[in-house]
Amino acid sequence: MRFEGKTALVTGAAGGIGQAIVRGLRAEGARVAVTDRDTGGIEAEAHFDGDLLDGAFCDALPGRVADALCGVDILCNNAGVITRGDITTASDADYALTMGVNVEAPFRIARAAIPIMAAAGGGAIVNTASCWGLQPGPNHPLYVMSKAAIASLTECLGRDHAHQGIRVNAVCPNEVNTSMLRTGFAVRGLDPDQAIATLNASVPLGRIAEPDDIADVILFLASDAARYMCGALVPVNGGKPVV
Repeated sequence: MRFEGKTALVTGAAGGIGQAIVRGLRAEGARVAVTDRDTGGIEAEAHFDGDLLDGAFCDALPGRVADALCGVDILCNNAGVITRGDITTASDADYALTMGVNVEAPFRIARAAIPIMAAAGGGAIVNTASCWGLQPGPNHPLYVMSKAAIASLTECLGRDHAHQGIRVNAVCPNEVNTSMLRTGFAVRGLDPDQAIATLNASVPLGRIAEPDDIADVILFLASDAARYMCGALVPVNGGKPVV
């Protein structure tokens, strides 16, 4: 029960990784607040449906969670979107969506959560970055730049707020078997099962990640077992380099 007595906020809670994070936190004693556009099917102690492109919603969210559950000890900035295609095909709307969800929302939520954590003596923030933010892959410039930004923000906040007992780290997955990945294949006219089988063959461990593979690392970073980790960017890729 690593999280007995702790309160956590998980963004992107309706996605595959988000649901795995929520299950893991609650199984180990945490009271969990969840946010997404629709969290109705998720078992949690508090639900805050909303749009992460709404700056006012993001600014107020940690305070609302603290009021509802008496604090915010853990923040998992997990929500994210993937925009594909080279820069010549990227629209202004694509840019606004990608940077809004992947960068501005975690910035705003962390900015609001840090004073709450500091007043309570500390906390843990775990951001979901990407291996592609550490080593860019092809034809995803918006996604790559957004994940590079959240990786850099993690390193900066990890240094700046360690003295307050707030540890900020990030997990950096490669491909994960989620509905978002499968939908991306379908949109491109590919059979999701066949595409994932091809990806599996490219991974030294023999398969791409399942949501629990990523969530388990996030839970580790949120726990006291990672008490000496600040500003770390942890690749979770099955041994597969970005290609």
